[in-house]
Amino acid sequence: MIWTISDLHLSHAQPKPMDIFGPHWKDHPERIAAAWRARVAPDDCVLIAGDISWAMKLPDALVDLRWIDALPGRKVLIRGNHDYWCTRSAKPLRPHLPPSLTLLGADACDIGEAVICGTRGWITPETPGYTLTTDAPIYQRELGMLDRALAHASQLANAAKPIVVMIHYPPFINQQPTAFAQRIAAAPGVRACIYGHLHRKQDHDNAVNRTIDGVSYQLTAADFLGFGPVAVRGL
Repeated sequence: MIWTISDLHLSHAQPKPMDIFGPHWKDHPERIAAAWRARVAPDDCVLIAGDISWAMKLPDALVDLRWIDALPGRKVLIRGNHDYWCTRSAKPLRPHLPPSLTLLGADACDIGEAVICGTRGWITPETPGYTLTTDAPIYQRELGMLDRALAHASQLANAAKPIVVMIHYPPFINQQPTAFAQRIAAAPGVRACIYGHLHRKQDHDNAVNRTIDGVSYQLTAADFLGFGPVAVRGL
């Protein structure tokens, strides 16, 4: 079975209490771990769509990654906007990761029942505050990284397995598809897309959580899910 949760915002090496963002975040790692152990079997897979650790450097992040490793199941991760410990390319980090973790970056992996691909994404021209000088180069780079991830996934799936896309930033803004969503919808074999990043109630209420153009979109931010993994829909 494939589960998903994102935005764990862990900080075991240098604690950063998340309840400063609201009382619903109190003791959130313990709540995530309890729900995870109750739901996830050792042979399952959990997809984590970014904002994993507040750590700035890999040694501190490894404390959080080992905490995740100790939980049941295989885990597939992408970086989020707060994962400063994570380099743009996942390859240099992979030899240092705990054994149950697979980090993706503009590429894909086959987990048996599905092929998983992903990249972080970025704010889009539809987003308030988007600037041509700062955001446009990152936006274009992330679109290219999504293209490479989808191409790799298509090769691995070979039309025989469903593809799940992980992206940290929401692929819809005000219920309208961004260029990220358009690329996801156009890619053959994509059945599901999971994303995070959104934490305000109004953003939760306005998020796309339904099937559009044959792709099941699912917001998986931990606070939106009640701090426990849920099954990936659409497979």
